[in-house]
Amino acid sequence: MSGTPLERWVDEVAAITQPDRIVWCDGSDEEAQRLYEQGLAEKTFYRLNQKAYPGCHLHRSHPSDVARTEHLTFICSRRQEDAGPTNNWMSPEEARAKTLPLFRGAMRGRTMYVLPYIMGPVGSPFSKVGVEVTDSVYVAASMRIMTRLGKVALEQLGSSEDFCPGLHSLGDLSPERRFILHFPEERTIWSVGSGYGGNALLGKKCFSLRIASWMGRQEGWLAEHMLILGLEDPSGQVWYMAAAFPSACGKTNLAMLVSPLADQGYRVWTVGDDIAWLRVGPDGRLWAVNPEAGFFGVAPGTSDRTNPNMMAAIRRSTIFTNVAITQDGLPWWEGINGTGPDSLIDWRGNRWSPGSDKAAHPNSRFTVPARNCPSMSPHWEDPQGVPISAIIFGGRRARVAPLVYQSFDWQHGVFVGAGMASETTAAAIHAVGVTRRDPMAMLPFCGYNMGDYFAHWLRVGARLSQPPAIFHVNWFRTGESGQFLWPGFGENVRVLKWIVERVQGKGEATETPIGFVPTPGSLDLEGLSLSPETMEELLRVDRDAWEQELAEQKQFFEQFGERLPQEIWQEHAALAARLGAS
Repeated sequence: MSGTPLERWVDEVAAITQPDRIVWCDGSDEEAQRLYEQGLAEKTFYRLNQKAYPGCHLHRSHPSDVARTEHLTFICSRRQEDAGPTNNWMSPEEARAKTLPLFRGAMRGRTMYVLPYIMGPVGSPFSKVGVEVTDSVYVAASMRIMTRLGKVALEQLGSSEDFCPGLHSLGDLSPERRFILHFPEERTIWSVGSGYGGNALLGKKCFSLRIASWMGRQEGWLAEHMLILGLEDPSGQVWYMAAAFPSACGKTNLAMLVSPLADQGYRVWTVGDDIAWLRVGPDGRLWAVNPEAGFFGVAPGTSDRTNPNMMAAIRRSTIFTNVAITQDGLPWWEGINGTGPDSLIDWRGNRWSPGSDKAAHPNSRFTVPARNCPSMSPHWEDPQGVPISAIIFGGRRARVAPLVYQSFDWQHGVFVGAGMASETTAAAIHAVGVTRRDPMAMLPFCGYNMGDYFAHWLRVGARLSQPPAIFHVNWFRTGESGQFLWPGFGENVRVLKWIVERVQGKGEATETPIGFVPTPGSLDLEGLSLSPETMEELLRVDRDAWEQELAEQKQFFEQFGERLPQEIWQEHAALAARLGAS
């Protein structure tokens, strides 16, 4: 066969899927217009009010296809132990035998879009090329927002075979014939039976986390489920931080925070809201890029109060998925500004009135270009990335974790991240307060055994002569009556300010069994009406709660057997000793 490795692969895929026609996407504005026109014609897209939301469209997915399907997501490594106990595993042979028949002829009567794309800034040594083949015009239009797509990617790839091939087909959208498969040794992704973003936009979780985490371990870098932000101080210096939070913990809101301390000179700059690729720099510091070019954000709860920067960003060139629309053709969801109108068209396309089920799906989304965001850092596309001074882990804990604490060192910080957990909310499942362990917020996204993953973190730290300080935050500590004690949202900048002061060696802290906790007077609380008793409770280390936490962590860690690094057990034992636990 002639042609480049990419052309040969596309020919092979076309022979299997048998599309009516093949379109190689070039990433141009003219092509985007053609994609939307095609989507409008086939009712994949609906045009929103173009005066209020220029260039914006609505997409409604099938009611059975509205979220990531973790139970149908597999790591297809050759050996099961390499996938580890927290991943679903299928052998490569079984995976191909099960899904190849689903791809045969799957694109008959459809267009096959070839989407060459770059994850990472153009010209960056961090960046990687992927190519997704899909029969979904929604995926084609969305990948154009989320990645650097088209001609620019082909130019970077040239005639090389160094790309991540991803094969996607909607199939018949049946949950019984839905698989999201990752072949890490071949750096290949297959996805069939879903058009939902997390399952179908293969550059996102599939490549940027599951495949990239495997690549990073081999090549000595980290692919992480982390936001990246910069906090500018009054001198004009910007301190960059990467932060990992499980879902429903305010990750995007923190990345785009509008600072109430702006009059003092503290301003937050957004570098990324979801994924960070981190490398050891020649200066011994950790440097990070955001591999994405857009945001795939959750709509419900997003408002001018919770995230004004995102509300500004979504006003143009955005794809809304499974939101409701008003009579005027405006997007609407629960938690947007004010109460809803009396009449809406809900996410399924039916007429809605107050008292009915939710008008927007709880996992409704928007896909928006990052450049739209008013808080984007001028350095968000720097090829070398930004230097990371602090890493923040966080979760939703009612009683266990204080508002913020700092680890003693890198090894202890890896233990803090490995022990991360979050308590479910009523929106997540029908039981409140169930603890879900989610190390580094990577449990659904790590492409290999998490015991090896913790060891990789420790190895990366050993190569850093100037490692970032590691912290844990908890915006969700509650009082006796269940009310949140900390105001959250923009006020979280006060915690970021203390973190920067600690990095500078200035912020005051008390040493506790779990790490360094702010002294009561070290957090800037000017303008907040928080009582001394509330602050004491926010910063209290509850020994009984931590003893229970130790037991739960032990149970979680034991499943990794000999793959769990001894350093994690050392830190677990040291914490038990400091707590005086039996």
